[in-house]
Amino acid sequence: MKYTPLRISVYLIIVLLILLGLTFLTDSKPLPNGTFQEGFFIGDVTVKYPKSDTFLQKEDISEPQVTTIDSIVTNVETFIETNEVEIAEVEDLPPPPNFRKIDTSKVKRIVYPENKLEYLEKLKSSLSSNQCRIIHYGDSQLEGDRISAYLRNRLQGIYGGTGPGFVPIVQVYEQISNEVAASENWTRHAYFDRREKPFEHKKYGAYSSFSRFTQSHDSINEALLDSLPVTIGNIYISQPSKSYSRLKTFTKIGLHYGNSVTPTTVNVYNNGELIKTDELINDGDYHEYKINLATTPTNLKIELASKISPDFYGLTLDGDSGINLDNVAMRGSAGTIFAGTNAANFNRMYKKLDPKLVIFQYGGNSVPYFEDSLHVKRYAGYIKNHVNWVKRKTNDASILFIGPSDMSTSENGKMVTYPLLPYLNTCLKDIMTENGAAYWSIYDAMGGKNSMPYWVDQKLAGNDYTHFSPSGTKIISEILFLSLYLDLTDLK
Repeated sequence: MKYTPLRISVYLIIVLLILLGLTFLTDSKPLPNGTFQEGFFIGDVTVKYPKSDTFLQKEDISEPQVTTIDSIVTNVETFIETNEVEIAEVEDLPPPPNFRKIDTSKVKRIVYPENKLEYLEKLKSSLSSNQCRIIHYGDSQLEGDRISAYLRNRLQGIYGGTGPGFVPIVQVYEQISNEVAASENWTRHAYFDRREKPFEHKKYGAYSSFSRFTQSHDSINEALLDSLPVTIGNIYISQPSKSYSRLKTFTKIGLHYGNSVTPTTVNVYNNGELIKTDELINDGDYHEYKINLATTPTNLKIELASKISPDFYGLTLDGDSGINLDNVAMRGSAGTIFAGTNAANFNRMYKKLDPKLVIFQYGGNSVPYFEDSLHVKRYAGYIKNHVNWVKRKTNDASILFIGPSDMSTSENGKMVTYPLLPYLNTCLKDIMTENGAAYWSIYDAMGGKNSMPYWVDQKLAGNDYTHFSPSGTKIISEILFLSLYLDLTDLK
């Protein structure tokens, strides 16, 4: 038989039609993690094969859902643009948000514990006080000061305050809110970094990481000290050029350290002029070395000299009063590392920082690994224990937990919400509010189930279908701020 182009084309068409026809004969069965497997099932044998609806991509985000999500985004985008113009036109505190320019019914509100009124009254009092520190913990969604920077700027605009707050000495990702650099001999050590064996002392401080400019030693004696040279580690601080204007201003610099076992000298230079020289406290405990300035430094150098470096937990760059908001981004962390650190060290640092509000933002990093609903409930219980562990170290601070965003996984060639994510969102909301914490759902705020593909299509989230883009970060952060601000103004 001669294989002509026509015969080959007919053969291929027949094969393709048979393969298409098989999609109408396939079945699907549920898996333990809540997903469905499509294919042919013969006893324990599974042959994966798509169903016709999946293959033809008949199912997609419905038009009503697209319209709903679009209205959520457009509503806030318009408000952000007009509000930023108003802020730029004033030199002092900007006016309160003009809610005539926004549909507040589309703002996903925070869920509170039973004592909602008491919670909000205490929080409002804290935010309005002379000095209010907020610590915002989270996973990679916070890297680069995302979400925290926007929220900090909005709160400082309402309640006063300047400066970016906490800054690690060794920067491991791009920062827009500060201009801090260190000499090359510094190393960073994070308790949440699974690639590194934790230090036995587990004294990682309130920010769960520290930096050093010399190597550490398991044991120290006179012979070792005699053999070690004095090493210098430098920290350089200047005014950021790409940040919000309020974040560019800071006059109170705190250098947080501990585990100092040998004498360490510190010299502070401003524009090349020596303005301060000291010795750090050498008792092994946590301390804060304070540098108070009249104006924001444009070229400040902190020179440290020692044979064995203390552990430096980071810097705080604050204003004289108002809101200080620390961004603590923990790549890979699921929020269940706090109780594993040294409690006395953590407690001593918390007493000094005295946060009035602690925000936790976790859950997303665990979503891909959940096997079933029992696994989800177990995780929610674990994270509740760590949140409560931190709360016990505070002076009765308010707690706000932010749940994970919508996240997509590929299921039979289609990007859909991870099957157990909605259940995780519900479990976290219930367990946090039952334990006195407030809860805000990013998942619901962005549109709920299968909303992430819309955010990706609109360039508001990355192609990993997990992290927000800078534009998306601004939108979701504004919704969070508006939700909080609306509840606080309702107290009047």
